[in-house]
Amino acid sequence: MPPHDPIDLSVRLASIVGAAHVSTDDESLERLSFDAIDPGRLMARASAVASRVTAVVRPATTDEVSGVVRLANELGLPVIPYGGGTGVMGAVIPLSGGIAVDLRRMDRVLEVRAADRLAVVQPGVVLADLDAAAKAYGLQMAHDPWSVPIATVGGAISTDSVGYRASKYGSMGEQVVAYEAVLGDGEVVRTKPLARQSSGPMLGRLLSGAEGTMAIITEATVRLFAEPEAREFATVGFESFEAGYPVVVRLFDLGLIPALIDLTEEEPGDDAQGFRCLLYLGFEGYREEVEAQRVRSLVEATAAGGVDIGPRATLHYWDTRHAVAERWRDSTRPLRPTERWANRRWRTADYLHVSLPVSRVIEYKRFADDVAAGHGLQIRETAVWTDPRLFSVYIVDPSADLDADGETGKAPALWGAVNELLAGALRMGGGVEYCHGLGTKLAGWADHEWGDALLLARRLKGAVDPNGILNPGKLGL
Repeated sequence: MPPHDPIDLSVRLASIVGAAHVSTDDESLERLSFDAIDPGRLMARASAVASRVTAVVRPATTDEVSGVVRLANELGLPVIPYGGGTGVMGAVIPLSGGIAVDLRRMDRVLEVRAADRLAVVQPGVVLADLDAAAKAYGLQMAHDPWSVPIATVGGAISTDSVGYRASKYGSMGEQVVAYEAVLGDGEVVRTKPLARQSSGPMLGRLLSGAEGTMAIITEATVRLFAEPEAREFATVGFESFEAGYPVVVRLFDLGLIPALIDLTEEEPGDDAQGFRCLLYLGFEGYREEVEAQRVRSLVEATAAGGVDIGPRATLHYWDTRHAVAERWRDSTRPLRPTERWANRRWRTADYLHVSLPVSRVIEYKRFADDVAAGHGLQIRETAVWTDPRLFSVYIVDPSADLDADGETGKAPALWGAVNELLAGALRMGGGVEYCHGLGTKLAGWADHEWGDALLLARRLKGAVDPNGILNPGKLGL
C-alpha cells in the first residue's frame, strides 16, 4: 500500500460521509481489521494478526459507498467491506491495509413485498431483524445459521453462508434474487428480481460467496417463505456414523429432505441415551407433509438398525442452536480482538467443513481417523449436515504446547493434519470449505479447489475491479 497522510485521508473521507463517521483511533482500526477468527485457527497465516486498516468509514447510502470507492481508486488504497464481524475465517483481515467500509449504518429493511415473498434490505441488517420483519407478515427468513442474532445480510451473502435449514431452503446466496452493488471503480450496478432470467450468465449469483472481492453489496432482494403450518422433530440413535450415513443418503434419494438434518458422531450427551451417533431430524411444512415425512424417516432409520429415541435431543438442539452467537454477542464481542485472543481457545483445535461425493464420505471419515491417529490427535466430532455430501470434522491436539506468542519452532501436528485433511478432500473429488468461505485462513487453497476456473474468476475480477482494490489477497484473486 502506498504511504498516505492519515490526516488528509480522514479529511477526504469526512467530506463524503461526515467527520463523525470516520475513525482512525487504534481501537477502531483494530476492531475493524478482524472478524471472529482466532489466531490459532489461522495456523501458518497467524502473522496476519499484525494487519490493520488505515481508516474506518461508516457510509449510510449507496452514493457514499461509491464515493469512498472512487477515492480509494484515486489513492490506490484497498477497500474491505465489513458487516457484522462474525465470520470465522478472517475474510475481513486487511492483508494490504486500506479502508474498512463498515456497513452497519445501512441497516434498514426497505420493503417487504409480502405477496411476492420478497424483502428488500440493506447489507447491515442483522438476520434476526429481517426475520422479525418477515414474521409481521406471516413469513420467515429461511436462512438460519448459528449466527442469526449477530450476523448481517451482507456478510451472509458474501460468504454464501449455510444454515441449519439449508437442506430445504438452500444457502444464503441461493435465497438472494437481486442486488444493488458498487463495483471496484465506484460504478453502481443493479440486477433485477426476475422469477426466471431468459438467458446469459446468472449475474444475480455473482456476488454470493465473493467475500467482498467483486463488489460491495449495498442492497439485496431476498426470498421469504411462508411460516410453516407444522413443525416436528425426531431423533434416531446409531452405533456409529457408518451405520447412520446410509439412512441420510436414502432419505435424499427418496426426495424426503427434512428441513433439519444432522448426523453427528461424538461422545454421548445427556439426551443421547448412550448412543455415540445421533441423527437429528426436523420437518416443517403443511401438516400432512410433516407427519408423513416424520413417519417415513423413522421407518427408514429403524429398518437400518437405528433406534427411535424420541424428539427430546433434537428439540434441545433446535432450542439452543443460536446460543453460541448469543454468548459471543454478550460476552466476547465487547472485547477488542487482542483481548479475545488472550483466551487462545483455538490454538490446539480446528474444525473443517469439506464437500465430498457421496461415494467417498465413509472412506474420507476413515481417512480422517487415520490422519488424526498418525499425528497423535483426537477427532471429537464428525458429522454430515444439511446434505449427505457436506462433511464436518472437529479435531483436537491435546498435547500441543505453544509459547506465549502462539508459536513453536516447527508447525504443530495440528497444522500438518489439517493440511492432509484438506488435500485428501480435494484428492477425493471434493472441496475444502462448504460453510464459512475461504477467508484468509484458506485463501491459499483456492487454486487447488478451483483449478482452471480460477483463470475465469480472475478475469471477472479484473473486469469489475480493474485496480484490484476490493479486499485484495482473498479467494486466490
